[in-house]
Amino acid sequence: MSGGKQPAHLKLERFGTVLRVTINNPRKKNALNRQTYKDLGDTLNAANRDDGVNVVVLTGTGDFYSSGNDMVSAVAEEGSVEEKLARGNAILRDMVRAFISFDKLLIAIINGPAIGIAATTALLCDVVYMVDTAYLYTPFTKLGLCAEGCSSYSFPLLMGRSKASEMLLLNHRMSANEALQFNVVAGVLKRDEVESKLWPQILEYGKLPIGSIKAGKMLINRFQRDNLHEANDRETEALMGRYQTEESMNAVMEFMMRKSKM
Repeated sequence: MSGGKQPAHLKLERFGTVLRVTINNPRKKNALNRQTYKDLGDTLNAANRDDGVNVVVLTGTGDFYSSGNDMVSAVAEEGSVEEKLARGNAILRDMVRAFISFDKLLIAIINGPAIGIAATTALLCDVVYMVDTAYLYTPFTKLGLCAEGCSSYSFPLLMGRSKASEMLLLNHRMSANEALQFNVVAGVLKRDEVESKLWPQILEYGKLPIGSIKAGKMLINRFQRDNLHEANDRETEALMGRYQTEESMNAVMEFMMRKSKM
C-alpha cells in the first residue's frame, strides 16, 4: 500500500493502521468514472491484503460525497455501445464485489450528497456516519435503470421494504435525519465535528485487535455475504438489459442534455 502512485480521483492517506480514501473529483462533484470504479475496487482489495491496514474510511472532497456515475465520461469512451456497456458492467460488478469481500472494518463518512452507486456502496460499509446536510438519493427509475450496488437486497434489509421501494422505485431523497431514524446510519454530526470529534474516535478504532474485528464481522455477515454477491450478479445482469432499452436511452439523453445546459 505504501509508496504507490495515487489514483487520479482518489486521495489515499495513511494514519497508522487507518487508510482514508477520499473521492477527489471536485470539478464533477466527485463523480465516479470507470477508472475510479477500478481504482476503488483495487484499493479495497489491496487494503484487505495489507497487514498494516485495519480500517478503511471512505469519504468525499468538499461538499459532496459523490454525485455517482460519471455518465458523460462513460458515453465518451471508445468502442461500440455493446462493448462499453459490457466493460462498464464488469468493472461495476468487480468494484461492488470488493466492498462485499472486505474482511476488515469499512467505515463511510458521508460528508455531502451521496447519489446512485455512491449511496448504494456507502451502505455496504460496516459503519456509516453522515453530516447533517447530506442526503442519499438513488434516482434509478428516473434514468430508466434499476437497482445496483446490492441495494435490491441491502435497502429492504436496512430500512424495510416500503421505505426501500420509495428510495429505489420512486426516487425518494433520504435526509441524514431520516437515515438515522431508519437505522441506516450510526450517527449524524455537524460538518466541523468530523475532524474534531469523529476522526479521533476512528483513529482509536484502528488500535482495536484486528483478529477480533475480523472474527466479529464474519459472524455478523455470515448469512448476508452470499446474498449480497447474488444481488450484485442479478443487478448487473438486469442493468445490462435496461441500458439497451429505448426507455433508458431516452432518459439518459435527457439527463445529459440537462447537464450540458447547467
